[in-house]
Amino acid sequence: MGSQVPFLRSFAGRELAVDLGTANSLVFVRGEGIVVFEPSVVAVDDRTGEVQAVGADASRMIGRTPASIRAIRPLRHGVIADFETTEQMLRHFIRKGGGGRLPLAQVVLCVPSGITKVEREAVQEATLAAGARAVYLVEEPMAAAIGAGLPVAEPRGSMIVDIGGGTTEVAVISLGGIVSSQSIKVGGYEMDEAVAKHAWELEEELECLVGGRDLQTGMLRRLELGSGELRHALDAPVQRIVRAVKDTLEGTPPELAADISDRGIILAGGGALLRGIDTRIRSETGLQVARAESPLTCVVLGAGESLNELEALKRAHPGRGRKARGRRFQQRR
Repeated sequence: MGSQVPFLRSFAGRELAVDLGTANSLVFVRGEGIVVFEPSVVAVDDRTGEVQAVGADASRMIGRTPASIRAIRPLRHGVIADFETTEQMLRHFIRKGGGGRLPLAQVVLCVPSGITKVEREAVQEATLAAGARAVYLVEEPMAAAIGAGLPVAEPRGSMIVDIGGGTTEVAVISLGGIVSSQSIKVGGYEMDEAVAKHAWELEEELECLVGGRDLQTGMLRRLELGSGELRHALDAPVQRIVRAVKDTLEGTPPELAADISDRGIILAGGGALLRGIDTRIRSETGLQVARAESPLTCVVLGAGESLNELEALKRAHPGRGRKARGRRFQQRR
């Protein structure tokens, strides 16, 4: 990065990588590691419009607030549903990453691969408005692959399946670029919804006790629930994920498909922790499937690794970083 690096850092503040997820947000600070891992939740007072709490504090308010205070998630399927609230949430997390102040940081931000140009611009504007000096976008499957330790810069095919709270990203990567990919709006929240809509008592022996609101009567109730019932309830969203994996494989050039056949598929994201999903994908594709070492953090760790390449990002996208796309990434050798 040349002799200007010390001056640049003293002027620009910290260098952050942010995984702004539908369920959780993580912040990685260069030289320090992960400093924020909190739910993507904001508590807002409807009377004044003021933010009452963000992250873990706001998450504890869900279902426990007065009528005038709403605990909301400002992102839906990995993109901004509420711009102003997202800006406030980003400001809070960037401030935390800056040690309690707005650090005028340069930010590498992870985004779903399937978002539109308008959605890209919205998330960049929100990050800049939250206090960032410059923002560069890196697509989530690329960041996940880097964080999982896959050799993304080599001329070999690597496949990553990142199952998040709002989206599932499937990608085949080679020579620092995404060759074939699918981004679908299915993740952990759709799985939760499928269970909530489906669950009922069975005659067979069941295994665990769950509590909540009955969607038919509106009353609170408890019931026992078994793994077989849950598998049946989750079948539809899981099948959509499997279909996305198959479609991505079908769109992969034969030479890279042969690499994936030899090396298998890596799962990342919170959805990778769903028991048996690796076995299901293995059964449906005939390929070896393994979880990343740290499924919940590999996206932000991969984005943190890309902080080493800020100068390359600047050369590729001059200016303030507003138009950074993060489609390609070259590992240091």
